[in-house]
Amino acid sequence: MTETAPITATDITDVPAADATDIDAIELELDDALDSFYDDEELEEFELEEFELEEYEVAIELVVLDMAGTTVADDGTVERAFGRVAERQNIGATPEEREAALEYVRVTMGQSKIEVFRAITGDEERAQAANAAFEAAYAEIVAEEGVTEIPGARLAIEQLQEAGITVALTTGFARPTVNAILDALDWRDLADIVLTPADAGRGRPHPDMPLTALLRTETSAVEAMIVVGDTVSDMQSGTRAGAGLVIGVLSGAHGEEQLLAAGADDVISSIAELPELLGLFDDEDAEFDENEDDADDADDVDGEDDVDGEDDSDAGADAGAAPASDVQA
Repeated sequence: MTETAPITATDITDVPAADATDIDAIELELDDALDSFYDDEELEEFELEEFELEEYEVAIELVVLDMAGTTVADDGTVERAFGRVAERQNIGATPEEREAALEYVRVTMGQSKIEVFRAITGDEERAQAANAAFEAAYAEIVAEEGVTEIPGARLAIEQLQEAGITVALTTGFARPTVNAILDALDWRDLADIVLTPADAGRGRPHPDMPLTALLRTETSAVEAMIVVGDTVSDMQSGTRAGAGLVIGVLSGAHGEEQLLAAGADDVISSIAELPELLGLFDDEDAEFDENEDDADDADDVDGEDDVDGEDDSDAGADAGAAPASDVQA
């Protein structure tokens, strides 16, 4: 077998250098070829048709909704309840300290109330007492003034469920307060599951409640879950849970800029807009509804013009009119 001599440094240096003119010519030819390649209309059309990325879509299985400010009207109830707690538990030695504590309540709206009071008081025993006083004060206000849903909230929840989507309600309140709200609204059997921080381990902005809802409802993936709320904490909780979509609503504590900065994928005016945003109503359904309304209006007009008092539908049938079931929307 013939042995091949190893290549030495001398061999490499003996290789003749390419002429600079030749290199420039080659580079120009390559540039021209590439320009021609990318200017080819057929290539551009091919790229658009064959390589355009399709949007990744996952079927929605679970929608996690906040309560106060998102589905339930707050109207300052949380702040008024805190005001009563501040007086009864002597939170804030001066008006300035009390106002600072109230501002903290506003900023942390949506979070577990016991965590809020731990931060304000700096003492576990005082925090527990303040939290219990808050729950009592909130229940008092609900009993005195009642509680209302965000307009369209119940209908939106029912529409989601009719579309086969599981609905979870989550809150920073303790269970007694939640039950008082549900009873006042007659919502005990509305949502598929209702969770408090104690049910999940930690409240917002941690991801525990959305993830607990996902596990308990056996949702297939976090991408199939949508989280909706009115606070920065809601948005943070949803994004940390890996929700496929995190949506802010402007019916509660925080504004659009705050919600978007906290991770919202979209912001809507209220929960009532959610079914439409998710595309639960297609154009054919809308057209069908419009045709039904037009037909009802026509029947009303015909009924008013029928001086003989005869049933126009019978007359139409006698004249060979197509039955309603045969009419295409």
